[in-house]
Amino acid sequence: MSRPITSPTGHERTFGENEIIVSKTDLKGKIIYVNELFEKISGYTQKELLGQPHNIIRHPDMPRSIFHLAWETLKQGNEIFAYVKNMCKQGDHYWVLAHMAPSYDLQGTPVGYHSNRRCPNRENVAIMEGIYAELRQIESRATTPKEAILKARAHLDNLLSQKKLAYDEFIFSLT
Repeated sequence: MSRPITSPTGHERTFGENEIIVSKTDLKGKIIYVNELFEKISGYTQKELLGQPHNIIRHPDMPRSIFHLAWETLKQGNEIFAYVKNMCKQGDHYWVLAHMAPSYDLQGTPVGYHSNRRCPNRENVAIMEGIYAELRQIESRATTPKEAILKARAHLDNLLSQKKLAYDEFIFSLT
């Protein structure tokens, strides 16, 4: 099953401060577990989600460079925190503060990834919307997908360098 052809509605869904959206994927990013809140907020059923690439919920407002950074970090065996705008099955969206980390078997071999997502601070979402808009604009001017990611990542790295912060430090400086 692929994502239904739908356009963003501009309508935001929210969830409670004490609620956590949880999902797990295999090493290729295919969903192997979702909790009930994931189903409820995304509008997809567990049956529709299992075996699908996690990017089934990717919102077009999310810069590809942020996902590149996330995958790069995860594949190095590190965790990452990021603000993410996801798209629901019917085109609504929801913002999360995602904590993504590798999952390991008993021998310490990576077997997949898990993500716990909390309700984000609204002021921080506004900050990230501005940054993400800049990154998307850079990506849109590139002639190839690879160039788009590299140029947007360079812009993000420059922004972080000016602030003298690593990405996670920047995220935590907002909260």
